[in-house]
Amino acid sequence: MEQRLYTLLGTLLLAAIIYLNTSSTGFRIRVPIPWLQPRTSFVGRVGTRFVDLESGSPLYVNGWNSYWLLSAPSPGSVREMLRRGSAMGMTVCRTWAFADGGPNALQVSPGRLDEDVFQALDYVIYEARRNHIRLILCLVNNLNAFGGKSQYVRWAQAAGVNVTNSTDSFFSNPIIKGFYKDYVKTILTRKNSFSGIRYLDEPAIFAWELMNEPRCALNSSAPLLQAWIAEMASYVKSLDQKHLVTVGLEGFYGHERTEKLRVNPGEWAAALGSDFIQNSAVEHIDFASVHAYPDSWIPQASLEEKVKYLSSWVESHVNDSENVLKKPVLFSEVGFQLQVKKNRSYDRDILLKTVFDKVYESAQRGQAGAGALIWQLMVEGMQIYQDEFSFVAKEHSSTYKLLVQQSCRIKSLFRGKGETAGSGCPEP
Repeated sequence: MEQRLYTLLGTLLLAAIIYLNTSSTGFRIRVPIPWLQPRTSFVGRVGTRFVDLESGSPLYVNGWNSYWLLSAPSPGSVREMLRRGSAMGMTVCRTWAFADGGPNALQVSPGRLDEDVFQALDYVIYEARRNHIRLILCLVNNLNAFGGKSQYVRWAQAAGVNVTNSTDSFFSNPIIKGFYKDYVKTILTRKNSFSGIRYLDEPAIFAWELMNEPRCALNSSAPLLQAWIAEMASYVKSLDQKHLVTVGLEGFYGHERTEKLRVNPGEWAAALGSDFIQNSAVEHIDFASVHAYPDSWIPQASLEEKVKYLSSWVESHVNDSENVLKKPVLFSEVGFQLQVKKNRSYDRDILLKTVFDKVYESAQRGQAGAGALIWQLMVEGMQIYQDEFSFVAKEHSSTYKLLVQQSCRIKSLFRGKGETAGSGCPEP
């Protein structure tokens, strides 16, 4: 009788929570109920491997980018994108945790954040955990989209700070660096309005990324970027020792690394103030990041030339991460244009498979090539955020199949005895 009473009371309590959390615009949790969240462990690294800190098992990831999650017009779009990624066996999604200035800004002005937009970020993190997805959250843009470092410079100028229009001052001016640190602290110490869990305590966050594709206007500013990376990585770690930190690099080699310049896609790549090895070697940077856009970087090349370039690009960064940096490397943006041939095949599939095969070979050897994230996946109705590399996965069956196959074969390498490959994965 007593057990039935407890069961009845539990059911009534859950019903009351659901009632309180339902609005006319759809289901939306207003009362934090962390005990409804799936159990998730933090990710760390041991040498050149990512590891599950609870089990100690190695982690190699297959994932994707959907930068638009924070700005999605409805919670349903976020929920559906994360559900679809999980259904394809992918485990990591990279997305923006910033929107600086302009319409629908998260950071309206330095230190002033819009609570409604912040709750949208809360929801992204909450839904990611519910779908067994971990997030790489990027903290600012090098580009002007969604504000970027140029917005920080304009804020400083509006406050009467004597800075030039050059965005390189983002990396050196103490006032601007203070703006960035204040923002980082606000993000990391935020308590999620849906789960009640602080971001710095949330295991569904895979890593913090300092900046999307940092570049300098002048190559002479390279030391400023290097010092900024060291300072900001250390600052993030001073607030949060539970999460990994990465830079957000494209992976270009700098002028002084003469033996590596042939790996770059062109002479222009060495003149951007970044250097893959030096930037990634910073003490508090836990893993290296690399991007790959052969269609944009070497647009006149043939498919065969792009495949050859891409193979060399991936191998070089895996080898440098394994032997020089001694850290994992994640190919955190790999993007290819949709070019349909007469036989309905895609060049994109050939290029994507080139990256996937290299990552899988690294995983087989237990080496530093830790995974790849395709740029970028969409759901229907998100045309405003599309670019030339975006697509809805289920509308492109051959690419969809590649994504699922990569998820399955990586999982199969590290499956324990008695475990199945997972949803949608054939047994070996």
